[in-house]
Amino acid sequence: MCFLIKMYLWAFILSEVKRQSKLQQSANTNSTSARRCSEVDSIVKSSKLSASAPEFVPDYTFYPDSENYYAEPTLADMVTDFLAHLSSSPGSFDTDIEYITSMLNSWVATEELLHELVELIYTKSTAIPNFSYTGARLCNYLSHHLTISPQSGNFRQLLLKRCQIEYEQREVAVRGDAETQKKLHSFVLFLGELYLNLEVKSGKGPPNRAQILLSALNDLMNTLFNNPVDANLICAVKLLKLTGSVLDDTWKESGKPHMNDLIQRIENILLDATCSRDVRQMLLKLVELRSSDWGRVRDTAAASYATPDNDPNYFMNEPTFYTEDGIPFTAADPEYAEKYQEILAKQDYFHDNYGENGNEEYDDSEDEMGPEIEEAFEHFCLESERKKQQ
Repeated sequence: MCFLIKMYLWAFILSEVKRQSKLQQSANTNSTSARRCSEVDSIVKSSKLSASAPEFVPDYTFYPDSENYYAEPTLADMVTDFLAHLSSSPGSFDTDIEYITSMLNSWVATEELLHELVELIYTKSTAIPNFSYTGARLCNYLSHHLTISPQSGNFRQLLLKRCQIEYEQREVAVRGDAETQKKLHSFVLFLGELYLNLEVKSGKGPPNRAQILLSALNDLMNTLFNNPVDANLICAVKLLKLTGSVLDDTWKESGKPHMNDLIQRIENILLDATCSRDVRQMLLKLVELRSSDWGRVRDTAAASYATPDNDPNYFMNEPTFYTEDGIPFTAADPEYAEKYQEILAKQDYFHDNYGENGNEEYDDSEDEMGPEIEEAFEHFCLESERKKQQ
């Protein structure tokens, strides 16, 4: 609710600023025209102007009327409010993003403001903790719905150019002080989210990922592994957990061994580097994760073809029942397969008609067994008695 009030306030202020600007321009135009019409004769008659007079430079200092003056809010203030709201309430993204975008479309009307918007979103996305995913989603949405597109580039193109600047500084940043390295790590993780979320529309078929980011991520990981201190290794592990499966599939499809090379580098670091015990454990877990195909199960469809003959675990999740003699039997016992299904049906019947506390909830008129069930039950009892006498 607080966010909506702020949005209405931003919209009101923006409309008032535009309205006051138009009114001021109109008032200035009307008063100037009237004054010129009434004073033109007297000015001409009393004029002492001379062609040889020195140049005169007028003073255009403007002092706004306090009653009609609205302090125009800045784009930075509005974007900061938007991002703070999305950071604190990421679940509201889908419901609020359309309104946020309409506000930005009303505000960002020049190339200069578009550049400022890109810088604001990039800075906040790499500075606000845990905001890189939402920031990447915001960038993707704006790249498709922000209407302004100057000659210098649209929102997506300017965003990629901004990322390019940070990418080119990676070799210096990775050896910088703690704060510089922290900014680099935030950029790396944001770029990973951007690769997963930024969609580039093509002429035909579904949207594609920004392929230019693919090679950048590979270079950034190699930069981190070239400087195997704990902070750099932790960042690389986070990035690979985030994007590893997608990168691996993409590189395999194009016949590139980049993921194999990265895993080999990790194994070399495990042998030679002097990283901490916790980081070493993280690297080992990452290698295991990749060896298990990033934890994915590829043969789930094969389970639908399982039968008691080809799968020894076919009945492993079925319940076990007992005869009157305490002899266990399950659906795996062909002699009792039919009775097993009947008991399951009775179990479902009991579950549907009795509460958790055991109180009866079904209609008394329906408590008698039907002929088929009664016959099957009697047959089951006779069979059990026969087994008991043997």
